[in-house]
Amino acid sequence: MAYGRSFDFGAIEEALASLPDLELLGLMPHSSNYTFLVRLGPDPDLLAIYKPAAGERPLWDFPPGTLFRREVAAYALAKGLGWPCVPPTVVRAKAPHGIGSLQMFVDGGWDPDQLTHSHDRREWMEFAVFDVIANNADRKAGHCLTDSEGVIWAIDHGLTFHAQTKLRTVIWEFAGRRLPAPMRDDLARVAADLDGGELAMTLSDLTDPDEVEALRRRVDRALDRKWSLPHPESDWSIPWPPI
Repeated sequence: MAYGRSFDFGAIEEALASLPDLELLGLMPHSSNYTFLVRLGPDPDLLAIYKPAAGERPLWDFPPGTLFRREVAAYALAKGLGWPCVPPTVVRAKAPHGIGSLQMFVDGGWDPDQLTHSHDRREWMEFAVFDVIANNADRKAGHCLTDSEGVIWAIDHGLTFHAQTKLRTVIWEFAGRRLPAPMRDDLARVAADLDGGELAMTLSDLTDPDEVEALRRRVDRALDRKWSLPHPESDWSIPWPPI
């Protein structure tokens, strides 16, 4: 499934990675780690979210200084699948507070009614499957932004790709569902790319070998025609706060 936007994602990636001028505009509110809104180059409309490795809060279960790379890895996986819509995200070495991730800013918001009707839109199943595959430990409702065109964007993927099962999400209404054939086809394409393809090389640069191997196993399990989306295992399966 193609992204629901008409602009050139490759051009945005190139701009994020190479435009020399990066102006800090301020900190984003309610963020666990240091997260900055920045402007790139001479275009006042080209805004991005900058998450420096130096601003990551230490966690007991994720290695320090790796969350920004997981943001980029999540974009690479979504790009390989064709879903869900994750804003272009790159590693940026030359930045005011050192190396970190740079992600296209999405001018959108969280709709408090959107999850109530999530079963009506295929995008929400894409979110659910993606989070299982990426092993997302922090899918809150506020990480799903709807823009002015109605496109739903997935953001905040720093807690992904752990080798141990860490799935925590607010999207559970698809539990027990089998994958539609088109989504299985997309996963089969990613499985082939993980076998020595470009995606495998990209993720190897961003995550540990055991995490890439765990991703391969999750994709292989999802390709089993008897596989269905999991159910929550406990109260821990739902992040807090949920928004």
